[in-house]
Amino acid sequence: MPYVFENKLVLGLNMNLKWLSAGVVTAFVATALFSGAARAQETKSYWLGIRQAGVLRIGAASAPPFLIRDPVSGNYTGFFAELSRRFAAELGVKAEFVDTTWDNMVAGVQAGKWDLAPALDRTPERAIAVNFSIPVNDATYSLAYRKDNPKIPPNPKGAADIDKEDVTISVIAGSAQDKTITGAIKHAKILRLPTNEEVNLAVESKRADIVANESAMNLLFVKGHQPWANVFEPVPALAHRGVGFGLPRSLSAADVQVINIFIEDQKATGEVDRLINEAIDQVLSASK
Repeated sequence: MPYVFENKLVLGLNMNLKWLSAGVVTAFVATALFSGAARAQETKSYWLGIRQAGVLRIGAASAPPFLIRDPVSGNYTGFFAELSRRFAAELGVKAEFVDTTWDNMVAGVQAGKWDLAPALDRTPERAIAVNFSIPVNDATYSLAYRKDNPKIPPNPKGAADIDKEDVTISVIAGSAQDKTITGAIKHAKILRLPTNEEVNLAVESKRADIVANESAMNLLFVKGHQPWANVFEPVPALAHRGVGFGLPRSLSAADVQVINIFIEDQKATGEVDRLINEAIDQVLSASK
């Protein structure tokens, strides 16, 4: 059909050239060519550009078991790191991890510093700034603390039980946990730190009383610090969100569908569950 339309367009131009000045004809043809080029640009796949570049850039910050950074080599493992590598292999390119912090993760996608932001909690505010894949897994938030801390009541149930002026809560700066705990807490102090390791160390060293983190991360913290650590998920829940990949805002719906189909396949075949269990075992083995 486009071919027939273009022939009619050219025929029409030929029939009416005597009524048009050369300048008008030139402008009309230039506009048509520009519009065609613009449509071609709009339909070009983002992932084809990645294939041409040969590298998929992945923003990365430590958040076990999602992303685990080896302090010696700087290499990343963890189930989101492995999924990122698999998606790069699907595209036929190399996976390149770019060190960052969680408070810069979204900004890096916006600035074009990396193509994927893995392990990103899906929030309405973030969805204004970036595209999101479908969730890879679900996230809830919990509060971990020292059992011998007199500021924490026995068997706390809700956030109100620990929301006191003499309590300090450590949280990863710029994370979804940060925003969630900031909205839920009215009296306790909030200590924002750049990395997951620093957040945990704050409670270990008694600089903070509580770690506010995703439940999977706090579970690992407690298992690695038995018998003095404990954890609870507040009722009502602080939040329950999907966790997926943050993507450039410029991606078309077709481009987003590419990674969504990849995720659906990894979940349906049980690979996501297997990778999660492997990552948890890896962290627990390292803490022994």
